Amino acid sequence: MNEFNEYVRDVFSAAGDIVIRSMMGGYLVYFNGKLIGDVCGDELFLKRTPTSDRLLADSELRYPYEESKTLMHVFDNFDDKALIVELLNGMYAELPEKKPKKAR
Repeated sequence: MNEFNEYVRDVFSAAGDIVIRSMMGGYLVYFNGKLIGDVCGDELFLKRTPTSDRLLADSELRYPYEESKTLMHVFDNFDDKALIVELLNGMYAELPEKKPKKAR
């Protein structure tokens, strides 16, 4: 895991459990077990939810990687701990529960 990923995990851990997993050349970011975004290069992209759209209204919207179908918020406000906690808790409430794996 690179230095930027460690930084994201350290800062976002103020809100809860953060796990960053390698996936197809990038990294997936999970908050308390729910997928909230991607790290591509040295940029953090967060999923769009009503909370992220409201709290990150001034952030740039971009696709995290070539051929992505999901427009995401580029997050760069790592110094605002209160924003991060409110943002992640709001997103967590709005994102769907993880689907259980089907038994084989």
